[in-house]
Amino acid sequence: MSSATAMAALLGAVFSGLAVALFLRRRWLRVAAEASALRDELARERSSRAESQAAQNARQQALFENMLEGVLLLDASGRVQFTNAACRRFFDLETDVRGHTLLEAFRCNELSAVATEASKAGRVNGRELELDGGSEARLLQVNAVALMGPEGRPDGILMVLHDATRLRQLESTRREFVANVSHELRTPLSLIKGSVETLLDGAASQPAIASKFLDIIDRHCDRLTFLIEDLLTLSRLESGQLAINYDTVPLRGHVSGVLEDFHRKADERGVRLLNEVPEGLQARADSDRLDQVLSNLVDNAIKYGRPGGAVRIEGRELPEGDLIEMSVVDDGPGIPTEAAERVFERFYRVDTARSREQGGTGLGLSIVKHIIQAHGGEVRLETAPGKGSAFRFTLPAVPLSPTGK
Repeated sequence: MSSATAMAALLGAVFSGLAVALFLRRRWLRVAAEASALRDELARERSSRAESQAAQNARQQALFENMLEGVLLLDASGRVQFTNAACRRFFDLETDVRGHTLLEAFRCNELSAVATEASKAGRVNGRELELDGGSEARLLQVNAVALMGPEGRPDGILMVLHDATRLRQLESTRREFVANVSHELRTPLSLIKGSVETLLDGAASQPAIASKFLDIIDRHCDRLTFLIEDLLTLSRLESGQLAINYDTVPLRGHVSGVLEDFHRKADERGVRLLNEVPEGLQARADSDRLDQVLSNLVDNAIKYGRPGGAVRIEGRELPEGDLIEMSVVDDGPGIPTEAAERVFERFYRVDTARSREQGGTGLGLSIVKHIIQAHGGEVRLETAPGKGSAFRFTLPAVPLSPTGK
């Protein structure tokens, strides 16, 4: 083989090797680029999954933290793993109790007993817990369920706590209301029945005696009528079914009309009725309902105020300009502090014997409160023993016209 031929063969081999090397390099670069792209994609996917998981955890955390029910999660060893805001509020917890045992964290033997029972029975429903400590007494209803792991082994306990305090208060109010209504109905019905039996036994033939018992029947039938009417009014007010028909009410003239109806009753007790509402004061109110409010308050002030005293009705525009404050003030003996906090409750009476003797239903001030609240206002009592009482309530003021008049 000539040298030229050998050189050509050598060059050919070199060029072939270079071509192969270049091909392999391009292939490696392409594979490296694909691998880098795959790593980037995996990284993005991991980041997306992490963000999605974080968002899901945040949503779950927000859900649990804003639940009205308390949530308590124990791990397999019985230590606290999670509590939500409601649970911490029920027990007035101020520190992180995760990792603590149930007794260490809550100091509540009854709660520990529920957890123990749930771990044995698998579930506990509707168990009631009385909490006397903390900022207020509570009644909790507890449901608990034992959690199982993948292999059927115990994996902890989930407890859900519902605050039933308000339900107990409502049930107590319902029982008290039924008892009060029953009592208020029983007294006049007993007197009516006794009077009828006396008349049937022969008193009907004696005009003087018959007239006395007929008068008893008439008075107590009226008492029953007033009680039923007040109950119906209160029911409609509490359920929002009583419409408020707003109108512009000139207050001084309106008060004069109400006081006119009570002059005879006031004269019997030597009580002076004073209208101290300034001229031009107007409110946005239902005039019929305002009559009920003023009549109840004036009637009480005359009955329970000082004989020979005075009852004043005052009115003023509050500094804010969008509310009118009305006041019914007497100079009587006042109301004890412990009673002043309850006077707006249904059937509550400061002096039970005197109130029934005066013929009240015990619902007047409760009706006053609901009528004023239906107007968007508030009612309050200012009183002190020996210094009289002032019932003050607010009503919407009449808006000014665009000209300011």
